Amino acid sequence: MPDSDLLPSLLFKISENQLALEAAIMELTLWVEQRGSAEVADNVRGALQTIDKNEEFIKMSLAVLMSPE
Repeated sequence: MPDSDLLPSLLFKISENQLALEAAIMELTLWVEQRGSAEVADNVRGALQTIDKNEEFIKMSLAVLMSPE
């Protein structure tokens, strides 16, 4: 498999990992919030917004990279 074929697969797996980490962090955020640390939970949600903002661009880029020429 040429190296150029590996890049889309690699980026897809990185994207999957990023979304899995986002979900796990959100679960921890809810746990922290339930224990009275609303400020910490809000800070984490703010940081997670970056993932949400970039997700659509990542998906579009992967679609372009993985599309047959």
